[in-house]
Amino acid sequence: MNPLLLWFHSFGAPPTAYRVAGKLAPWFFWSAGILAAVALYGGLVLAPRDYQQGDAYRIIFIHVPCAWMSLFAYFFMAANAFIALVWRIKLSEVLAMASAPVGAAFTFVTLVTGSLWGKPMWGAWWTWDARLTSELVLLFLYFGVIGLHAAIEDRRQAARAAGFLALIGVINLPIVHFSVNWWNTLHQAQTVRLMGPSKIDSGMLWPLLTMALATHLWFFGSLLVRTRVGLLELEGGKDWVRTIALAEHPARTGG
Repeated sequence: MNPLLLWFHSFGAPPTAYRVAGKLAPWFFWSAGILAAVALYGGLVLAPRDYQQGDAYRIIFIHVPCAWMSLFAYFFMAANAFIALVWRIKLSEVLAMASAPVGAAFTFVTLVTGSLWGKPMWGAWWTWDARLTSELVLLFLYFGVIGLHAAIEDRRQAARAAGFLALIGVINLPIVHFSVNWWNTLHQAQTVRLMGPSKIDSGMLWPLLTMALATHLWFFGSLLVRTRVGLLELEGGKDWVRTIALAEHPARTGG
């Protein structure tokens, strides 16, 4: 077998994935916490006031990274769902389903912070703007994946059914991203660009990008923790799970 494929299958084995996830998760959380603290200080204290919005704009240091993560988490979920459906890899099934609640949380925070920003800027908590509406549809897609996965008793069959739904929902991602370009919306146009100059002050940009990195690290930390739980549920009758149960709860098992 190809050495790369051999390594992938070895790492993808549930016992190995469980052990590695347990070691990596704390590092992701600590790194995310430190970077988030730096980003918040930079965004709330050091960044200059906006000449039009004043200090009200500072909610973007939470809103924008969470909005980016709502899309990234869905893409990650759909990519793992595709791998699981094509190659029937257990780890990808668990990763896809574990990412759904985390992505839904980021999407919910995006909508809430967007409403908090919209009230002083637009005079309304909510408007059926293309960007807001497509983001709300994204939240419903997350809920659909979570609900379908919970509704089917067989864990692997549930992951495949929910993964198929996740793949159908991918069509909404470009709608969310490009809605401000495709339609005349109230939502402001893109100001941060990976390719080309960004239309934002450098004093605002670095805290925003730092918070974006922090949210990515937090996502992967949460994903790893949820993946460990998912692996235990999926492999509940296996010897390696019993070994972990004996090691962690000896009093409950007669040890």
